[in-house]
Amino acid sequence: MAIQLSHHLPTPNLNYDKHPNASLSTTSSSPRFATLRANAISGNPQKLIQSGVVRSILPKEAASIIESEGYKLLDVRPEWEREKALVFGSVHVPLFVEDKDNSPITLLKKWVHFGYIGLWTGQKFTMINPEFLKQVEAEFPNKEAKILSACGEGLRSVMAVSKLHKAGYKRLGWLAGGFNRTSDTDFPAVEGTEKLQFATIGGASYYFLKLLLLLRAVAKES
Repeated sequence: MAIQLSHHLPTPNLNYDKHPNASLSTTSSSPRFATLRANAISGNPQKLIQSGVVRSILPKEAASIIESEGYKLLDVRPEWEREKALVFGSVHVPLFVEDKDNSPITLLKKWVHFGYIGLWTGQKFTMINPEFLKQVEAEFPNKEAKILSACGEGLRSVMAVSKLHKAGYKRLGWLAGGFNRTSDTDFPAVEGTEKLQFATIGGASYYFLKLLLLLRAVAKES
């Protein structure tokens, strides 16, 4: 998601194709050292994935793991992306919501956002959902629940698992690369007007994508 993520979360440098080492052993047996290390990991979304505290799950493996291991898919995309395409049975709690503040400063920010990002991507000017944790807890009151966090490209879902881990959820998964990296067959039940991997795309870039797909189809037929 292109909107304001640079203000909230640095882009994680994660390897999607390798399973992280789940070992959390330390060179010290000190309880205080272990506590400090756990707290440091909890506050760093990238380290949560790399250490194996949060399980990295590839899109091609997700449906099978959901079915066999009891994970529940948590879709943290905003409503306007989910309306285009969603995985049937997933739980929706957006991490970002539209910022509807119309103060002069915010209006100026919205105009800048539209000029640089909104016109091309179709994304709205957003803010962190202040009710995110409360809404997740309403859906998953048991902190032992297995939750697979997913978004369009994997950035918002990383931020979500960090918040959930701090809130006490310990059986967390992350959809590596997000829905953008899915194929048509990764999830058997998808609803909406678009393919799941294209739901994040909007604005002028949406029509550019449609043109590219059309040209590709024409090239295959010729």
